[in-house]
Amino acid sequence: MTATYSRIAIVTGATSGIGEATAKKFITEGYGVVGSGRNGEKLQELKNELGEAFAFVAGEAWDQAVIENLFAEAQTKFGRAVDLVVVNAGRGLGGSVKDAPLAEFEDLLKVNITGALKLMQKAAKEFTKPEQLNFPAHAKDIVVIGSVVGRSVSPFSAVYGSSKFAVHSLAEGLRREICGQGVRVTLVEPGIVLSGFQTVAGYSDQTVKSFHERFGPVLIGEDVADAIYHTVSLPAHIHISDLVIRPTRQDYP
Repeated sequence: MTATYSRIAIVTGATSGIGEATAKKFITEGYGVVGSGRNGEKLQELKNELGEAFAFVAGEAWDQAVIENLFAEAQTKFGRAVDLVVVNAGRGLGGSVKDAPLAEFEDLLKVNITGALKLMQKAAKEFTKPEQLNFPAHAKDIVVIGSVVGRSVSPFSAVYGSSKFAVHSLAEGLRREICGQGVRVTLVEPGIVLSGFQTVAGYSDQTVKSFHERFGPVLIGEDVADAIYHTVSLPAHIHISDLVIRPTRQDYP
């Protein structure tokens, strides 16, 4: 069974949006996937839909036990180590520095920064173990989902954007730290992607409507998933380290 899958991937935040689309894309391309998310029922639905190529661990993205279980589940389910991690789990928060609802800020930090850092660190330690250093015969990838508001300050989402500025810094720091050992760290910075993100972030229906009017057609999760797959399917010696993907009509941010 282990020879069936060309790669073994972990995808966090797999219950919606970019994460769900990426998990499905990977499985379509012959990967085995372990997904995570808060919603255990949704993960089970994905398991029912995707079959034996999908396994899951339910829980919080910042919980170290959940992160450890993702790697353990991959070994148990697929009989070999993970070679690809997509650090996708995150949440939004609308509002400027002056007006953002700070009661939600702690959860934002735990998911977007603490969880991302813990997963990046775990993946880096696993991928640089002596027995796993087989570059350039095989690729190892850590894909980190950032945002265009992590490179261009938006006064309308500056608090959320600050968490992505932090993630961008961590991704580039990690790239410089482990690229010499043949591990690719790729930062993917999407623009407006229509998903459940807008609801969690507290965006109004009018705001979402304005996105379509100003920038449409906007991206969907599958668009970003296709871009992620392209980067990780390149030969191991080719590395797209920073990828910005926007709707064609999105001028800012």
